[in-house]
Amino acid sequence: MDRDMLWRWDQVLKTHPNGMRFSCFDEEGDLLATNEYFSVGGGFVVNEKTKVDENLFYKGVDKTKVHGARLQQTHSLTDPIDHHVPSSVDAMQGDAAEDSNKTECNEHPPYPFDTGNSLLALTKKHNMTIAQIVHDNEKSFGYTDEDIHGKIMRIWEVMDDCIRTGVSTSERTLPGRLGLRRRAPMLYRRLMRGFYPGVAAPNRPAIGSGWAPEAIPGPSQSPSDLEHGRARVVTSGTAAARAPRVIGSFDHAVLPMPPRRTVIPAMDFLSCYAIAVNEVNASGGRIVTSPTNGAAGVIPAVLKYIIEFVSDDPEKSIQTFLLTASAIGMLFKRGSTISAAEGGCQAEVGVACSMASAGFAACMGASPETVLQAAEIGIGMTLLLHLSDENVNQIIGSLEHNLGLTCDPIDGLVQVPCIERNSLGAVKAVTAAQLSMASDGVYSVTLDEAIEAMRLTAADMSVKYKETSLSGLAVSLSRKIAFSYA
Repeated sequence: MDRDMLWRWDQVLKTHPNGMRFSCFDEEGDLLATNEYFSVGGGFVVNEKTKVDENLFYKGVDKTKVHGARLQQTHSLTDPIDHHVPSSVDAMQGDAAEDSNKTECNEHPPYPFDTGNSLLALTKKHNMTIAQIVHDNEKSFGYTDEDIHGKIMRIWEVMDDCIRTGVSTSERTLPGRLGLRRRAPMLYRRLMRGFYPGVAAPNRPAIGSGWAPEAIPGPSQSPSDLEHGRARVVTSGTAAARAPRVIGSFDHAVLPMPPRRTVIPAMDFLSCYAIAVNEVNASGGRIVTSPTNGAAGVIPAVLKYIIEFVSDDPEKSIQTFLLTASAIGMLFKRGSTISAAEGGCQAEVGVACSMASAGFAACMGASPETVLQAAEIGIGMTLLLHLSDENVNQIIGSLEHNLGLTCDPIDGLVQVPCIERNSLGAVKAVTAAQLSMASDGVYSVTLDEAIEAMRLTAADMSVKYKETSLSGLAVSLSRKIAFSYA
């Protein structure tokens, strides 16, 4: 590795910060070939030949096997030229493939869109939901209804298995020198009821969607106690021995508050699910890139909550949620970025929050306009105020109620603060959807304006906060880590 790879930390390729240049030399040191590859977020790896439209990357080179709708893209002039002299058999096969492609090339996505406004116009013109628009566009790529349903359910199956793995693992710490303790199993057990057999808390049955536990009866009280408004506290020796310690002085005008815990089921489950997914990601497990690995916990957490607590038709909810969320992801990828190396964590957890907000609102039967507003609020909650003075007034409308997200992972690991940010992203997604549905069409910033705001924010953000671990938490805590391991 040290012999063959030359790392130029002082240089950044122009196309994208996450770039690598591969060059091949002969024994005399003369350059034989060179190529540059860029990881642009969401699992997309591109170069000059594939950097077109949606940055599609084809693993195969036989374009006769690619559906016609995907061939409507103009590649660069540097495409390799095939110098093979065709035989008569090749010519016959080529003619057949060409005729087939001519037929398929006539098949374009029926409802193309590249902005939120154009998507909204399509839903109004054709009386369709966002999920229906995306579904029919997918069919233009040669998929049947059954194919699309099967692929969507497979995506959810992996998401669900990831949550199950995260909450049921017996491992106590995550890999890496941070030695970070896993929290998902503990959080899940504390919820005292589970959705996975064998993972629920002791003496508690695993439950399914729509199950509601009976109220736990309180201590018995005598009529005289109730009549005089007194509550009789029943204690045991064990309970008395574990009485919580009150911190603070009792000899003070402001008496200390006794410790207590409150349970907010929606927040607790959303946080637990999101943390479970990102702990699996941090340990090298299998996840769904949605839209990125570092932000992979938000969408599964919100969808899992819908299925278990809200939906009466899980398969319908899964399709509606994922198709709607994917439309929002497309808009961000086209109009801004989903790469933390370009836009900080707002481009990852921020976009995931926006996608999940839209999916949640869609599953609640909200109108397409409300769904897009949910997405706007979702990203609005995560935009980052790293703007130059001349840009502030231009986009302050969509940033006036926000704090943002930098990408400053400690020790370069996708653990701290990434895991907790996914937890908060899931909670904010539901909050954004609820707010959009309660607003009843009252808003001043559109999703397109928010996406443009995010693009401007990303452009003005310091490189120190773009996945480089050069500032923020990565610096303030990494020094302690380096000292402890010295």
